[in-house]
Amino acid sequence: MERKPFLLKPTGKDYIWGGRRLNDDFAKNIDMSPLAETWECSTHPDGPSYAANGEFAGQSLGEILKAHPDFLGQHPHTKGELPILIKFIDAKNDLSVQVHPDDDYAREHEHGQQGKSEMWYVLDAGAASQLVYGLNHDVDAETMRRSIANGTLEKHLQRVPIKPDDVFFIEAGTIHAIGAGSLVAEIQESSNLTYRLYDYDRVDKEGNKRPLHVDKALEVANLKAAARPRQPMRAVKYQPGCATELLCRCRYFEVHRRLVNTERVRQLVDYRADGDSFRVLLCTNGCGSIYMEDGSYIQVFRGDCIFFPAESVKVKIHGKLQFLDVRG
Repeated sequence: MERKPFLLKPTGKDYIWGGRRLNDDFAKNIDMSPLAETWECSTHPDGPSYAANGEFAGQSLGEILKAHPDFLGQHPHTKGELPILIKFIDAKNDLSVQVHPDDDYAREHEHGQQGKSEMWYVLDAGAASQLVYGLNHDVDAETMRRSIANGTLEKHLQRVPIKPDDVFFIEAGTIHAIGAGSLVAEIQESSNLTYRLYDYDRVDKEGNKRPLHVDKALEVANLKAAARPRQPMRAVKYQPGCATELLCRCRYFEVHRRLVNTERVRQLVDYRADGDSFRVLLCTNGCGSIYMEDGSYIQVFRGDCIFFPAESVKVKIHGKLQFLDVRG
């Protein structure tokens, strides 16, 4: 069986802080309002993605990988399961102030689940858009509890302005929140564990406040002052028709940004996944085509997500596109 790449179809989430941009800008055509998140590459039971073309069309990615575990490659963190989850996030309003546990805590207290470290790549942001990244000074747990109870938590939070093309790595235990007006691509461990510290006293469609998880949050949160995040130095490598730069490398995933433009060069861009790991291309801008050696092809548009099995067939990419290139 040839290991061809295939398009993925996401599951959508209608969290109260979401907007319309994932339908309007990325043509997701998901009947949700708001549409806060699309889980583009996921085997998590809370939001699986599905093959949208090829011989696996209609099957969930989890079903495909269960039948073909060799598609994951030999990376030690796969352990027979997809180790990552990739999302688009449209934050029309502020997300809750939250924290995620690390792997050890999650395995012990959350029935063997994974923790959650994550990376954000900012696709768009309003002039005043910010994110919460840790605390601006050391705080003890009791002070945090009082601040949550009396609505003064925000004075302890470090807020960071953001702009398109910014990259942030959010290690498990870091108190954080995406701010209003942000459009973000998120690459994370395959986990849906979130402990809310504060949610601005908002209510859902039924008029109920969303639950907080203060006890667990304070058990896992880093309450020391966080260093102000700086954008990493990004060395760009060039080849005919393509420029590549490393955005993030951690124990769970590696993310590069690829800028493909073959409109003025005769040579198309070669691409494949080797035997070590699967690859995922998340198209953040532009359009083009991925050509297989047998003459078949996939048309790619902004917002599309393509899964490449390990040891995939070699393809050629043509067009003017920007990708996040993710591997386990």
